Parts: sequence; structure tokens; C-alpha cells
Amino acid sequence: MKKILLTLLILFSIFIMANAQNNNQQQVLRHVVMFGWKEGTDSAYIGKIVEAFKALPGKIPLIKAFEWGTNNSPEGLNQGLKYCFFVTFTSEADRDAYLVDPAHKAFVALLKPAPEKVTVLDYWAQQ
Repeated sequence: MKKILLTLLILFSIFIMANAQNNNQQQVLRHVVMFGWKEGTDSAYIGKIVEAFKALPGKIPLIKAFEWGTNNSPEGLNQGLKYCFFVTFTSEADRDAYLVDPAHKAFVALLKPAPEKVTVLDYWAQQ
């Protein structure tokens, strides 16, 4: 009986600690940007855009995390979007300041000629 009670106490303690950790995690705002270029767009130009986007976290301290990648889904549902960038902020105010930051504006100015498709989606990450 003591072993059962001890096991239950341990399991309950683990549950309480895990729940407390989840409650202490700060919510984050994700800013998702996806690009698709016309067939035949110069790969050097696309590489310049990717490198410029990757440089933004070093220029804008409000960016808390950054990742990117290219589509490799076999489903064929990407609607012509090939490049995806995730920019993470801790608040909408930080995201809004990022949008008007001179480094971000300079990056946007590089998007000429503009990608054929651009999609932007912001959301509060849920767990």
C-alpha cells in the first residue's frame, strides 16, 4: 500500500511540475512570411533576398527567434509558395515596431521585382 501511495505521490508531483512549466511559458507572436517567384527568376536574386531576410535578427533586437526553409511537401498544395520565414516576437507592439524599423524597410525595398506570390500570417502560438 505504501508503494502505491508513494507512486501516486510521485506521479502527482510530476504532473504538477509539468503543468507549472507549461503555465510559465511565455506566449509568442509568430510572423509567417511566404514567397513564391515566377519560373525562371534569377536564383542569385532569390539568394540575395534570403540572405537579407536572414540578416534581420542581427539588426532588429525585437526579433526573439527566426527560422526559414523551402517547401519540400509532396502534397503539391503550396499554391506556388516556396520559401517560408518564421519571425517570433513577444508582443504585437514589438511586431509593429519591426514593421517600421529601417532595417525591415530596407529589406522590403529589395523585393523588386516583387515575388509573384507573397503571403503573410501572424498568430499567437498555442500549445
